[in-house]
Amino acid sequence: MKIFHTPSNSSTINGFILLGFPCSREGQLLLFVLFSAIYLLTLTGNASIICAVRWDQRLHTPMYILLANFSFLEIWYVTSTVPNMLANFLSDTKVISFSGCFLQFYFFFSLGSTECFFLAVMAFDRYLAICRPLHYSTLMTSRLCNILVVSCWVLGFLWFPVPIIIISQMSFCGSRIIDHFLCDPGPLLALSCTRDFVVELTSSTLSSLLLFIPFVFIMCSYALILRAVLRVPSATGRRKAFSTCGSHLAVVSLFYGSVMVMYVSPTSEHEARMQKIVTLFYSVVTPLINPIIYSLRNKDMKHAMKKLLRK
Repeated sequence: MKIFHTPSNSSTINGFILLGFPCSREGQLLLFVLFSAIYLLTLTGNASIICAVRWDQRLHTPMYILLANFSFLEIWYVTSTVPNMLANFLSDTKVISFSGCFLQFYFFFSLGSTECFFLAVMAFDRYLAICRPLHYSTLMTSRLCNILVVSCWVLGFLWFPVPIIIISQMSFCGSRIIDHFLCDPGPLLALSCTRDFVVELTSSTLSSLLLFIPFVFIMCSYALILRAVLRVPSATGRRKAFSTCGSHLAVVSLFYGSVMVMYVSPTSEHEARMQKIVTLFYSVVTPLINPIIYSLRNKDMKHAMKKLLRK
């Protein structure tokens, strides 16, 4: 595969080189077809959830409004990486401009941050529905739901701009080759001419807070939910309570499980390959799987989907 002409050319290009998944030309075409299919299926699945919630009056509740917003988020989350990845599969140079790189950096991390907040809010909604069922309709009003949705989007897009702007102002030396399929802070900081420990510490601190605060909140919510469910006298009631949380727990496990693997993975000679695989899982595979999880585990959603397909 032709990635660049000579080593000297890579130091004079106006941007970075995203290696992606190096393989033969035939392999690149096969990956292009595979990820194109995944991308189209992801868009279709998440758009179907949005349409089902929009058109079925029974789904006009906070739980499904949050789910529709989450699906809308997933569409943009996967769009922040896959189209550029597809273009790279067909490109010989694999070059991404400075502005394109940092725009992708900003939107990918902002949308990922928004997803963390949405998962926490969805856990809070399930906590109110199961632990405070008699007061749920008065507590989780349409106004509160809208405030929570807007807060997730605003917080998500305000979480990372400062370190991203600082990193974008740094000088980059050497090959400018990023062994990844997207612009990631680790490889970008490794390419900087001088190491800035303040920037690295700020970026690491923000990432850690973003990762663990919502996760701890989700775990606390489900601990309270579990305690409340175990107090339900009937097995049918416990089963119904667990079924309303099963889909969300599965999505949380997929997203946070893959992110945690990358966050705590030890450094090794296969680190770059491992980071690409894990990042690929939570940024591309989970947005594809999420609509399937919510559709298969939720009777109301299955009914709405069947109605949508009939139309």
